[in-house]
Amino acid sequence: MARDNITARKNDHAGEGDAEEAAGLLQESRDGSPDANPINQHKELPRLPLRRQSSFAKPRAQGMSRTPNRVRFDVAEPSATTDPDGSVNGREHEWIEEEDYLAAENDYQERRSDTGHRVPLLTNIEAPSVTLATDDFNADDLLESARPKSGMKSAFMNMANSIIGAGIIGQPYAFRQAGLLTGVLLLVGLTVTVDWTIRLIVTNSKLSGTNSFQETMQHCFGKSGLVAISVAQWAFAFGGMVAFCIIIGDTIPHVLAAVFPSLHETPVLWLLTDRRAAIVLFVLGMSYPLSLYRDIAMVCMRVAIRCMQDANNTQLSKASTFALVSMGVIVVTILTQGPRLPPDMRGELRGSLLINSGVFQAIGVISFAFVCHHNSLLIYGSLRKPTMDRFARVTHYSTAISMVACLAMALGGYITFGDMTKGNVLNNFPTDNVMVNIARLCFGLNMITTLPLECFVCREVMTEYYFPGEPHNPNRHLIFTTSLVISAMTLSLVTCDIGVVFELVGATSACALAYILPPLCFLKLTKRKTWETYAAYVCIGFGCIVMVISLLQSIAKMITGKTFLPNMGFSVDRSC
Repeated sequence: MARDNITARKNDHAGEGDAEEAAGLLQESRDGSPDANPINQHKELPRLPLRRQSSFAKPRAQGMSRTPNRVRFDVAEPSATTDPDGSVNGREHEWIEEEDYLAAENDYQERRSDTGHRVPLLTNIEAPSVTLATDDFNADDLLESARPKSGMKSAFMNMANSIIGAGIIGQPYAFRQAGLLTGVLLLVGLTVTVDWTIRLIVTNSKLSGTNSFQETMQHCFGKSGLVAISVAQWAFAFGGMVAFCIIIGDTIPHVLAAVFPSLHETPVLWLLTDRRAAIVLFVLGMSYPLSLYRDIAMVCMRVAIRCMQDANNTQLSKASTFALVSMGVIVVTILTQGPRLPPDMRGELRGSLLINSGVFQAIGVISFAFVCHHNSLLIYGSLRKPTMDRFARVTHYSTAISMVACLAMALGGYITFGDMTKGNVLNNFPTDNVMVNIARLCFGLNMITTLPLECFVCREVMTEYYFPGEPHNPNRHLIFTTSLVISAMTLSLVTCDIGVVFELVGATSACALAYILPPLCFLKLTKRKTWETYAAYVCIGFGCIVMVISLLQSIAKMITGKTFLPNMGFSVDRSC
C-alpha cells in the first residue's frame, strides 16, 4: 500500500513537469512566430549573438563585491613600519610603489624584514635556452664521432714527435757502449720490435674491447696488471723529468755564457752560468708554475700527444712538426759541426768497431728513445678511418723516419768523438760555436716546456691509483706536484751524466712498456698458435733479460764509483 502511494506521487510530479515543459515550448513558438508581430510578417530580423556582460558593467548593491565567488585572503598590510628604535617612520605602502624589488636600496631589507619576504623564492630559475647557451657543453665529451679526426700525415707527425724526443741526444752514447757495428744492428732490430709491439697494443685493445693500455692490462690481469702498468708509466715519466732537468743544466748556461761573455763576472747574475743554479732557477721559475696547472692543455706550448682527446689534431700535427724541426736542427748541427772540430777534441774508435761490453746499457738507451706505447691507442683513435692497415702504415713510416734520424745522430756523434762521446753529445762541442748554441737553446727550451707534461703523467697515475673516483683536491694536487718537481730536480743536481739516466729508465720502465707488457696481454687474449705467439714469448724473454742485466750493471757502476753522486764520495766528470 505504501509502495503504491510513492509511485502515485512520482507520476503526479512527472505529469506536472511535462505540462510545464509543454507550456514553455508553446509560449516560445508563439513569441518567435511571424504571426505574433504584424511588422515581422513579411521580414525576418537576424538574431544577434548574446554578449557576455562584464562584472564591472553589472549593477551591484552597495558594498557588494564584483566577484563574490572569488577566493580571498584577508591579509592586512601595516600602514606604517617601525624603526629599530621603536619610532614610526610613516612610510605607508612604499614597497607597492617600487618597480624593481631586486634593485631596491640596501636598507630596504631592514624595512621589510618584519613584514615578510622581500623577493620571491627560487630566483635562480632560468630558461632552458639560457642554460644551454651558458653551459660549457662539449659534444666531443658525449659523441665519439664529434671529436676532430686527423689524416695519415697528421698521425705520422704526432707519432714521430712522440718517438723522437730527448732520447735522440743519447744515441751516440749508446753506440759507444755497444760498439759501431753492434750499435747499428741493435738500432735496426729494436726499431722492428718496437714497430710490432706498438701495433700489438691496438690488437690487444680490439681483442679485449678496451680503450686504453691501462684498461687492457686490468682486463687481462686484474688489479696486479693495473699496478704494473701504473708503475711502469710513472717510472718512465719520472725518469724523463730527471733527464729533462739535466738537459736544462747542460744547455741553457752554455748559451747564456756565449751570448753574454762577461756574465760569469757579474754579481748575482753569474748564477745563470752555473749548471746547478740554472737548473734550480729555470725549473722552479718556469717549469714548476706550468706544472701546477690542473689541465694539461694549459701547458701545451709544445703540444703532447696526450692532449689529443681535447684538442684539434691538425694543430697538434703543426706543433709536432715544429718539434721535429727543432730536432732536425740538432741532427744537422752534429753532422755539420763535428768534422770541423780540432783533432784534440775527438776520440778514437780503436777496439770499439764491432762490440763493446755495454750492449745491455745501449739497449736501454735506445729503448728510452723509441717508447711511445702509451700514446698508440690515442693516435689510432685520431684517424678518420681507424683501420689496422692505415695504422700499420703510420707506424711503419714513423718508426722508419725515427730510426733514420737516430742513426744519423748516432753515427755523426760517435764517429766524431769515439770513446770521448758523452751522454749528451752537445757537451762535446765548445761553448763558442754559434750553431751548436742555437741547437742547445732549442733543446733547452723544449725541455723546459716538456717537463710539466711528464709531471702531469706522474701526478695522474698517482691520483688514479691512490684516490680513484675522488673529486679534485687542491691541497693534494699541490703536494703531488711539488714533491715530483723537487725530487726530480734534486736528482738532477747530484749527477750530470744523462747517459746513466737513459740506461736506468730504459732498462726498467721502457723495457716493460715496449717488450714485456704488450706480448703478455697478447698471450692472455689469444688462443691460436701463430708466428706472433712464438714472437711474443721471445720478446718477453728478451725484455726480462735486458731488464735484469742492465739494472745489475748500472748498480755495479754506481758502487765502483764510475758514475754520479759527487756529494756522496763518488767520482764525477767535472767537465759537465
